[in-house]
Amino acid sequence: MKDGTPRKGLTRRDLLSRSIAAGASFVVGAGFVASADGAWAMESAALKPQTMATLIQMARDIYPHDHIGDQYYAIAVKGYDTEEVAPAIEMGIAALDAAAQGKGYADYLSVGWERDRVDILRGMEESPFFQQIRGGLVTGLYNQKAVWPLFGYEGESYSQGGYVDRGFNDINWL
Repeated sequence: MKDGTPRKGLTRRDLLSRSIAAGASFVVGAGFVASADGAWAMESAALKPQTMATLIQMARDIYPHDHIGDQYYAIAVKGYDTEEVAPAIEMGIAALDAAAQGKGYADYLSVGWERDRVDILRGMEESPFFQQIRGGLVTGLYNQKAVWPLFGYEGESYSQGGYVDRGFNDINWL
């Protein structure tokens, strides 16, 4: 501060710079989750920010697409940030973190290798929590119109005469 007294707590700039230097994928603060390598952030209302960051990483590990940014995964899991489902999600994430701790990690987010995170997920893929998240991601992620061009999908074709005259027979990939 200008008068020489030290500032209490971390500034937003300090938090971001420390997390980026530490190699974090997500920055978790009071009520928000942000990407350390992208220009997006989201607020969490009912879930803890750490839980939301874990959900985003879990979503990326269930449906991995390197060419899709974390912000789309964040949008896909934002629907779980409600008072109604928050207790079940918090319990599911606690079980996920416990499974990671059983493998010697602090929590799921601290597991550095994707292969190790996928092994942890495979151990709980029959659980109702995992099935709820996996099932919700199918529509939560792939129904985002902003993601469609990243996959080469042009959207519905009925209004444009169907696919027959719009590339259906273009099989230049064979």
